[in-house]
Amino acid sequence: MPTIHFKVDSPLPPEAVLAALTDFGPRRAEIWPNIDSAHFKVHGQGPGWAEVTEGNSVAGGVWERERYSWDPAANSVTIETLDSNTWGPGSRWEYRLAPSSGGGTTIDVTAVRNGKGVKGRLIGAALSIAGTAMLRSQMEQALGRSRAT
Repeated sequence: MPTIHFKVDSPLPPEAVLAALTDFGPRRAEIWPNIDSAHFKVHGQGPGWAEVTEGNSVAGGVWERERYSWDPAANSVTIETLDSNTWGPGSRWEYRLAPSSGGGTTIDVTAVRNGKGVKGRLIGAALSIAGTAMLRSQMEQALGRSRAT
């Protein structure tokens, strides 16, 4: 069960980071490098929550149906895996946003990835080795693309 933890510093204010994490519009697959449009679907959403399927074509296709919950007052976003072809029960993401000097944000990210099946266990092992750098880079790319819009 790999648990990946890292921090990202962004020049965006917390409300802009929260907006990037919780924007489920048609450009989501363009902004987030680990999501492609063929594996993205919004099932439902409301104030403070969304249920979506996200994924990409890596390793023959990796997807997960997730429930996003966020609290602007607490500057937090949690994502619970509901179903996946790769990740099992208990898989989740947690984002904690803290204002930083100069008006930016420090984002504290924790990802728990419980591999499901051979594919999930192999990808989980790879994440244990290279996941921190890869996931940090993807987050930085997404925030940079979000800022450009």
